[in-house]
Amino acid sequence: MRHTMADLQQARAAKERLRNEFRERSGVSGIGLTADEDGYAVQVNVQRRNDAAMLPKSVDGVRVQVRVVGTVSAQQRPTQLRTV
Repeated sequence: MRHTMADLQQARAAKERLRNEFRERSGVSGIGLTADEDGYAVQVNVQRRNDAAMLPKSVDGVRVQVRVVGTVSAQQRPTQLRTV
């Protein structure tokens, strides 16, 4: 399916659809929105390049961009802030 210029509302709807579909899929670290040359796109962060193979190129005409970010883990918050 060819993607066209997507406005923010279309991109949000596509993001929610992907989020529901890939919620329990291992390898997907996050799903968000990003500016695209044609308006907005859905950005999917994956752990490995191979994880991108399961993703569609577009959802409801909104382009899907894939970004390999590696393993994501929570960081401990510092107990004390340093002043510089």
